[in-house]
Amino acid sequence: MIGNMISKIRKEKGITKTQLANETDINIGHLTHIEKGERNPSHKALKSICSALNIPYQQLFYTYDKTLSEEQLEYGYINHINYNKIPAISKIDEYIDCPANFSDASFAYKVPDSSMAPLIKEGTYAYIQINGLIENKSIGLFKFNNEYMIRRLLYKKDKFVLRADSKDIKDITVSNKDSLQIIGKVYL
Repeated sequence: MIGNMISKIRKEKGITKTQLANETDINIGHLTHIEKGERNPSHKALKSICSALNIPYQQLFYTYDKTLSEEQLEYGYINHINYNKIPAISKIDEYIDCPANFSDASFAYKVPDSSMAPLIKEGTYAYIQINGLIENKSIGLFKFNNEYMIRRLLYKKDKFVLRADSKDIKDITVSNKDSLQIIGKVYL
């Protein structure tokens, strides 16, 4: 996935592979292998690539050992991943213990509603891995049209659907007019 992200960002910024190779002192052949997902860059090379692309290193690093499924590629999952934004936190309530089996968690998010009950209860903490891959029917933290929510991500008929476990809450079918950002994967 990291290669997909590097390629996407490079193209969005109008930078050629040759320009990126020259800026980073990475052989263009090696850079091609990285972008195709055939090799992972070293941490030093990744920092150099991020510097040349003028993006934060940590956000891209979260995608380091992830692999996109064919389904995720088909649905354009990568277009909804933040690579140049970080969470802005206005208040830290407290520090809580992070269970060992959630070692990839980046932060804990206090669940504001009962939309995912009984699996995730209102007022409890969900452990979030920033830019963690969310498979079909898995649970994630999303920013949908400026509203943060925890939902299941479904792939249906060329569209993403955000589903609450509560039957009282309607599914959200994401259209091209909507803004969807995948914040991260929820660990249960």
